Amino acid sequence: MGKTIIRWASAAAIAWVAAPAFGLAPAYAESVVRVGMTAGDLPDWTGQPDQGFEGFRFVGWTLHDSFINWDLSRSDREAPLTPGLATKWTIDRANPRRWIFELRKGVKFHDGCDWNADNAIWNIERLTIDKVPQFHPVHFARQRARTNSIEKAEKIDDYTIAIYTKTVESLFPYNMAYWMVISKCAVEGAGNDYKVYAKSPSGTGPYKFDKVVPHERLELVKNSDYWDKNRIPKHDRLVLIPMPEATTRAAALISGGIDFLEAPSPDTIPRLKAAGMNIITLPYPHNWTYQLNFQKGPFADLRVRQAANYAINRAEMVDMLGGVAMECYGVFTPSQAFYGNPIKYAFDTSKATSLLKEANCYPCNVTIGISTSGSGQMQPLPMNELAKAQLEAAGFKVKFEVMDWNTLLASFWAGWEKIPNVDAINVSLSVLDPVSGFLKHFTTSNRGPVGLNWGWYQNRELDQLADEVQASFDPVEQKQILQKMHEMVVADAGRVFIVHDLNPRALSPRLKGFVQAQSWFQDMTPIVVSPSTN
Repeated sequence: MGKTIIRWASAAAIAWVAAPAFGLAPAYAESVVRVGMTAGDLPDWTGQPDQGFEGFRFVGWTLHDSFINWDLSRSDREAPLTPGLATKWTIDRANPRRWIFELRKGVKFHDGCDWNADNAIWNIERLTIDKVPQFHPVHFARQRARTNSIEKAEKIDDYTIAIYTKTVESLFPYNMAYWMVISKCAVEGAGNDYKVYAKSPSGTGPYKFDKVVPHERLELVKNSDYWDKNRIPKHDRLVLIPMPEATTRAAALISGGIDFLEAPSPDTIPRLKAAGMNIITLPYPHNWTYQLNFQKGPFADLRVRQAANYAINRAEMVDMLGGVAMECYGVFTPSQAFYGNPIKYAFDTSKATSLLKEANCYPCNVTIGISTSGSGQMQPLPMNELAKAQLEAAGFKVKFEVMDWNTLLASFWAGWEKIPNVDAINVSLSVLDPVSGFLKHFTTSNRGPVGLNWGWYQNRELDQLADEVQASFDPVEQKQILQKMHEMVVADAGRVFIVHDLNPRALSPRLKGFVQAQSWFQDMTPIVVSPSTN
């Protein structure tokens, strides 16, 4: 497989030097931003994207809006929620399971269909009720962790709806920030056939679908009528290109085949800088860790989980990555409000070995599911090889189960029973909010495939605290409870904590105006393309 990847990368790098052959170098004054993604394929553009949060970043938040959006306009603070297709959301004080959403008026989908309560209810039912004609089982599976708490939705008037949750959920609005809204008119016009709909998808976002070359590129164009005038794109066309191999992306940027590069490898950064490219890094809520199987295998033993954490030399990992990462000792980063004061697993090989011997697991055989590329996976092959060497120095014996990114993601969503021979998986995870980044991963009610608790972690006290935080509408109390929960998960060695990403990107000097937000998501609309100097 490695030789195949190398041959493909070499051919691709040569091809990108001659990028005009792909038809990507415009022969007129149209301003174009071409993005080299880490994804192995184009993200699904029909609603809930695949390819991890890279799919959301480049297809989700370009073609679509959600009920609640993210404010990605600044880099000096964590990206907060902001009104999207809903302008206001409030709890019904007479019934704390009933949320009232006031919808934005005057918004049209790309096909001219009106956004209103009927379209909103249709979109909610599309991902929650399997009996409706617009139900999409794959989209449902991707969104299930954020929709499983919804009991029903109802129309109040043309621009107001109510959503009922199964239990009291003070943090529920976070779930509504991942809901890619699509046109009821367009899907019904396609006979509720999403393969037909894919030929002419329709959202409300700042870009419109133009054309696609399967497995090669997806082209979006500016939506000049976008409802948020501050986010009408400052360029004409956005071209998304899957390029999973890091050296291929670097070669394409230097040769002028692309303009915007995701996740440059550390060894290419000096070369990119020398070529005049702009390198941007910024801390953001992104963890590169191992998720663990708590039900079977060695990691069911706390001592083994702790041993793995003590075995990791995080400083060596950061150094190998050229400094574009920071040491990770928890789910949240220390700058996040919910970090608290967790214990710290400082690098200590002797202590790790002692714990393994105490657990009668020495050598300790573990199988870890990994991918060779993917959204936020950073540099998965060298990082996993280094982690393997560090773990084996302490007494582990590590075997990798290698799979493509989408297969690994599907296994993550399905829960550990989908791949019972694997003791851990390496899926990079965001902590954009305390619900989808934390609660959904560690509460018993969110065991996969219902939620994101892949390895079926279980802690009754933590479950009780989760109920308490969802029942509280006091931000100070919420913060205190979540800090306590985070401290408990770290003490339980709920993951093998390795590094937080500093999210490096490389941009052509022709691109101006990009603001890297402290978020997995990014806003491409401010980018201005200067005339080529070549």
